[in-house]
Amino acid sequence: MTTTPNAQTDLNPQSDARTGLRLASRTLAALLIREILSRYGRTNLAFLWLIVEPLILCVGVMIVWSFIRHDSHGIPLIAFIVSGYMPLTLWRHISSHAVTCIRHNTALLYHRSVRPLDLLFATVILEFLGTSMALIAVFSTLRLAGLVEPQARIDLMVGGWLFMAWLSFGVGMILSALSEQFDFVEKLISPFQYLMLPVSGCFFMVSWLPTWTQRLALYVPTVHCYEMFRAGLLGETVETYFSVPFLATVCLIATGVGLTMMHRAAASLHFE
Repeated sequence: MTTTPNAQTDLNPQSDARTGLRLASRTLAALLIREILSRYGRTNLAFLWLIVEPLILCVGVMIVWSFIRHDSHGIPLIAFIVSGYMPLTLWRHISSHAVTCIRHNTALLYHRSVRPLDLLFATVILEFLGTSMALIAVFSTLRLAGLVEPQARIDLMVGGWLFMAWLSFGVGMILSALSEQFDFVEKLISPFQYLMLPVSGCFFMVSWLPTWTQRLALYVPTVHCYEMFRAGLLGETVETYFSVPFLATVCLIATGVGLTMMHRAAASLHFE
């Protein structure tokens, strides 16, 4: 009895893995398209609004700060504002939308190919792409207008940005899993984000703080993200403090805890 090529393919683990990856990629692409259409529609700005919204808010903050704040420790004010507000926008968009993405799309989980993590990944990717394009638009516009200098270390800027996205994803998974078990968690997200602002590193640099306060500030992971991002933007004109091993460790722990909690939350929903 001869074995057909199709039968050999069916018994090949690599073929099963490729089939699973194709199915996962199609599912993720479909969820992304659905999320864009359901959130922004098919007309007017549609997906562009994902870029325009943080762009408008950032410009508004820059205008207000230019009138009410004059002491930025010798750092160009516009560069300092953008380097604080844009990572903050990334943090808030990813972490807050990750919390509600499963609850608002529970009906989709009745499809066998859709899992809670697929919904989370689609939301995070959408927010990351939109905010990243807004960042590029803001910096390109300000650079052409001569309001910011060329980036000193683009690798540090990208590193700080990616670490902020990774940290937001890990925290978002934890909060999303908690919100599925406890309804009140969703109500605490906005207060949590506002309470984080004074210590997040958005409105200060570690070098501005007293020595004993610097050590405390460096226990906050977001501070390292801001410091790395500003080190890439401002270069040697500022003194920055950040630790890549510390950030990577915190992000790995947050991701591991988040994945474990998401698996348990999915099991409690009886979808896995």
